[in-house]
Amino acid sequence: MERQSVSWNRSRQAVLLTALLLSPALAAPAALTAAPLTAVPDALAAVPGKVLIPAPQKVEFPAGTLPLTGLGLKLIGNAPELGWAARDLKAEWQTRLEVQLPDGGTVPIIIGTRADPDLAARAKAAGLYTEQPEGYALWVDKSGAYIVGADPQGAYHGAQTLRQLLTPAGLRFARIQDFPGLKQRVAMIYLDSYSKGVNDRLIPMLAELKYNAVLIMSDYVQWDVAKAGGWASAGGASKAEAARVADLARSYGLEPIPLIETLGHVAWMFQGGKNLDLVQDPQSQNPYAYDTLNPDTYSRVVFPVLKEAVDTFKPKQIHIGHDEVRNRDRFPARDNGKAAGFEKLFVDDTVKLHDYLKSLNVGTMIWHDAAFADAVAASLPAQLPRDLTVASWNYSPAPDYPILSTIKSAGFKALGASWGDPLNTENYALAAQKRGADGMIQTRWTGYFGNPSLWDGQADQGVNYVRGGNSFWNPGARPLAEVDPTLAETTYRDLYAPTPYAQHAGQLVDLSKLVTRRLSDPDEQGWIHKGPDIDLSKLPTGNVKIGVYRFLISGAVMLKGSRGAASDLPSQATVELNQKADRLAFLHTTGWTTPKIRDSVGRYEILYADGSKVVQPLDYGRQIRAWTELTPSSMVQAPGWRGKTADGLDVNLGVLDWVNPKPGQVIKSVTLISEGKEANPTLIGLTLIGGKF
Repeated sequence: MERQSVSWNRSRQAVLLTALLLSPALAAPAALTAAPLTAVPDALAAVPGKVLIPAPQKVEFPAGTLPLTGLGLKLIGNAPELGWAARDLKAEWQTRLEVQLPDGGTVPIIIGTRADPDLAARAKAAGLYTEQPEGYALWVDKSGAYIVGADPQGAYHGAQTLRQLLTPAGLRFARIQDFPGLKQRVAMIYLDSYSKGVNDRLIPMLAELKYNAVLIMSDYVQWDVAKAGGWASAGGASKAEAARVADLARSYGLEPIPLIETLGHVAWMFQGGKNLDLVQDPQSQNPYAYDTLNPDTYSRVVFPVLKEAVDTFKPKQIHIGHDEVRNRDRFPARDNGKAAGFEKLFVDDTVKLHDYLKSLNVGTMIWHDAAFADAVAASLPAQLPRDLTVASWNYSPAPDYPILSTIKSAGFKALGASWGDPLNTENYALAAQKRGADGMIQTRWTGYFGNPSLWDGQADQGVNYVRGGNSFWNPGARPLAEVDPTLAETTYRDLYAPTPYAQHAGQLVDLSKLVTRRLSDPDEQGWIHKGPDIDLSKLPTGNVKIGVYRFLISGAVMLKGSRGAASDLPSQATVELNQKADRLAFLHTTGWTTPKIRDSVGRYEILYADGSKVVQPLDYGRQIRAWTELTPSSMVQAPGWRGKTADGLDVNLGVLDWVNPKPGQVIKSVTLISEGKEANPTLIGLTLIGGKF
């Protein structure tokens, strides 16, 4: 279908004037020329954050910066963790400053532990000495930078903090005394066929956030017994990859804990229609639990898998699941199982797996929900081995989580497990500290083969790692959302895909002649026609910094949508540029949401002077989302502005940073086109980054 168009081309002048004459204030210009441009030195300025994450227990920032000139590393001691610290600091220098951090130097960066008497004395003299496990003292002054760990792990954690003090001018002066509030700080990751591309980025990030263990979802690893039996998943990681990830995790101070779901959630053992004689419920359409009274369950599948997992991961502990056992199928379903009863079946299976792992010198962890369900809590836990670790998952925000004390009182080690709801992670960490739990797990449920979605599709679960790292290390720290609403999101994006600290010149595009809607709405004729309580009047206008980008904001180029308030708007708008650029930054949103995630709601068409064209799709939830949609499902779009409406609604705008595949070509024009759906594209700012002008 042909759509009404608005263009700055002379051949379409009549259409342009008709479409933009929505009100006298929004009349089209008399002459059609390239949009006015404002040259700025900081069109994009990637700079280090000022907030340390995780928040240290004690920190001061005296005025001053230690210059980079003459800086060099000096390690005191030979613990592996000191070598890891040097590796990570050198990587930080290379990534952020694009220079090497040498060894030696005339101004020292000294890293060691209190086992060295001289370093211990220096830390005491500085008033920053700590003996807390995994703790460290760190100070930067004009004489150099110093990290003194209470132990090697503490020295390594101190290096992660020092990385955050790096600026293009040098190291910020600081005085820090720090240690973890929780002993065990676990992040959940996945093994699948996409493992390497994701986990190689994720593991160093988790180390910088000061986690010390990873719970590795391992259901679909291609075990030898699975290959031989014909039930190995094509999407699963190889054993070699599983071993590699375990070794990589250890080299970043993260103890690997394989998660192999047993009793329930065992679709992995029925792949390809195999092992169906071992199903707990023969009538199940999607086999979910295994038959605990069939010896073949253990001899043919479970024990061989656990043995291979022990040989592959060399773990101290394996998490065997045991959650939601009766959530899907009948359990028990067979007559012999009904005669025994659920409680006996659950206890016998747990003890059997625990004893087998113990014979291999490996501990056992389970989830809490089935074992501590109200119907069995008075009797079942007492029948379990006391050296179990019980992890209690609760993904709802609450002021406290007393279940941790219940688990501890029953004689088990207790971990809390959080997920994604606001303050769930933060409040659970506080409860874990208050109730003396052993630690916390930041869970992640992106699907068994969903590793790539951590960046594009379910990026909010990656953001949760940042919240968990901050809260598990320092449960009393202020929640990141209170410090800055976009802080966790921007930190995740920066740690997962770090970029150099650099300032890029560019040009701000004046879109005022294209504006179809005011940002304010005093008369229900602006923004989305909802009145002054629900508009963007609090968005700064003029030449303003939005995140790491600079824009010239005057109003909104809102296009046609299916909603009545947008039905009379133009379906496309073109801005003439006639400039070169390395990248284009689009500050944009949609006026309304759509229930169809990844639905194509529009596109940018970039036309070059040589007549060629590049099309950038706008898929909802990836490159663009509504101003009222806060959940960052994708990191394809960068965080931009976060604010509130007059009635207190949290709102935001994102930035699509488009890398020009033809930086040597002059960009003649950029056209925004709407598909006319519920989510109607709305351009608020456009900035040219780089290029010669």
